[in-house]
Amino acid sequence: MTTAVTIETPPTGVAPSRGPRGLVWAMLRVHRWALWFWGMLVAVGAGALLFAYGPGTDAAWAEYRAMGCHLPEAGPDCDYSGPAISLLNLANSLGDPLLNFVPLLVAAWAGAALIGRELESGTAQLAWTQSVSPARWLAAKLAVPAVLLVAGTTMLTLLHRMAWSSTGRLRSITPWREWYEDDIFLANGTLATAYALLGLTVGVLAGLLQRRALPALGTAVVAQAFLLTTLGTLRPHLWPVETLTNKDEYPPYTGMVLDEGALTSTGARVPDPICVDDAKCLAEHDIVGFYLDYHPSSHFWPLQLVETGIVLAVAALAVLIAFRLLNRRTGAAV
Repeated sequence: MTTAVTIETPPTGVAPSRGPRGLVWAMLRVHRWALWFWGMLVAVGAGALLFAYGPGTDAAWAEYRAMGCHLPEAGPDCDYSGPAISLLNLANSLGDPLLNFVPLLVAAWAGAALIGRELESGTAQLAWTQSVSPARWLAAKLAVPAVLLVAGTTMLTLLHRMAWSSTGRLRSITPWREWYEDDIFLANGTLATAYALLGLTVGVLAGLLQRRALPALGTAVVAQAFLLTTLGTLRPHLWPVETLTNKDEYPPYTGMVLDEGALTSTGARVPDPICVDDAKCLAEHDIVGFYLDYHPSSHFWPLQLVETGIVLAVAALAVLIAFRLLNRRTGAAV
């Protein structure tokens, strides 16, 4: 007696659940706590900025008016420290620095958890022996967080611009949260997103270089902080300045001031001899006027876009180096 054995074969044309979709799903599962943290961070920042945009600014302005701070000569009770003003300052202290800290947080996470830990534990090497090539693995590590970062930082930037614009009446009373301040400048334009992407690429490159979580975290944070500081220092020099001159005294301060001093009869710039109103002292030093180099508010977007281009170029260079490094270490597997 013969028993027939039927072997069922999977239908042809049905591919297993692998490839980019599998990589994306695996990344979201493995890094789900980072995803939840990012969502919470965006939600907290958005809530603070929405409060500052609406009820926070309205309440602070009403309090300013009650104190007489809106008058040409502020009243004696105007101390700029009422409860509504303090609450608005608290909301701004959450919204302003948030986008400035994101690049450092992203660099630390990308270096330690996204790349360094997987290389240290052998998870990445195991994935490479399956159906995922090293190049596709690295592309997914860059693409998935980049999409989430662009979406979150873009939304926060738009909300920040709304909140900052709504405080124009308050800024007209007292110098406060000027457009050129580091926190405001980065959060009000395209730089917030660009620096977040730079943090991602710097962290990924640090993880590939160190191949261990903790050293990669430290390297990524130090490198990102160095780039933030260096580019921030170069920022005022990325666009030609405008110059104001005055014969009797310094021109009034306005915008982002870079330099000031005295002018001689030949047009040479010299340090201010501090003669004040002493005509004899001014004549002895041949001082005929004063100058001030500055960036007006109209220079916001030129400065913003030039720095954004530099940041994205550095990020692209980091990506190129990362792929070259991976190719060198894995050879033909890439």
